[in-house]
Amino acid sequence: MKLTPQERLEKLEACLRQKFTNSQHAIAALTHKSWCNEHRDEASTDNERLEFLGDAVVDLAIGQRLMERFPQANEGELSKLRALIVNEEGLARVARGINLGELLQLGRGEELTGGRDKSSLLADALEAVIGALYLGDGMAAALTMIDTLFGDALDGVADGRQGRDNKSLLQEAAQSRLKASPRYKVISESGPEHEKVFEVEVTISGEAFGRSSGRSKKEAEQSAAGATLEMLEQRAPA
Repeated sequence: MKLTPQERLEKLEACLRQKFTNSQHAIAALTHKSWCNEHRDEASTDNERLEFLGDAVVDLAIGQRLMERFPQANEGELSKLRALIVNEEGLARVARGINLGELLQLGRGEELTGGRDKSSLLADALEAVIGALYLGDGMAAALTMIDTLFGDALDGVADGRQGRDNKSLLQEAAQSRLKASPRYKVISESGPEHEKVFEVEVTISGEAFGRSSGRSKKEAEQSAAGATLEMLEQRAPA
């Protein structure tokens, strides 16, 4: 079903539970340059400038939250923790969590080549959305959105810093050994609503690694990440 720009905006606001003071910025954040190239007769703006701004806003906001959580951490450690959160796959994972790909205006070429699920495109679009909110509503609103979207990731690195978070450890190991980020996919859900069991599989660069189950997606992802770490340890050092 084709959505109008206004419908895209309304769905975005519903997903984020946040209103945009400047609706034109928000609509532009959802507009890929491929769409503008194919609709030159229409007055439209792509999201590249907003992505540029949002990139800086995300770095600043995540940096602020990390400094608040870890008052004794030095610059090097803070930079390392931020890199575990602010990377293409991490941003894309957040974007997928709010179904951002479904709301994008894409050109026919991008549509046909699976642009709605491309990590690079999703990461840029998420940064553009955050840039649009910052531009219209300021840093306080952007921080609220960051807390909502990146809360789990911030909790994850907090746990990882204390040696308990397999996902953060795997992110670091995968980047170091394979130069790629892990992706988590729910393979199945079973059981009644109040006792669901989730099965999650980890892939890195398209290759399947660990698979595990848990009573929540987060638990299953942690377990699958742990299994993947063991598999990587069994391989020859990079």
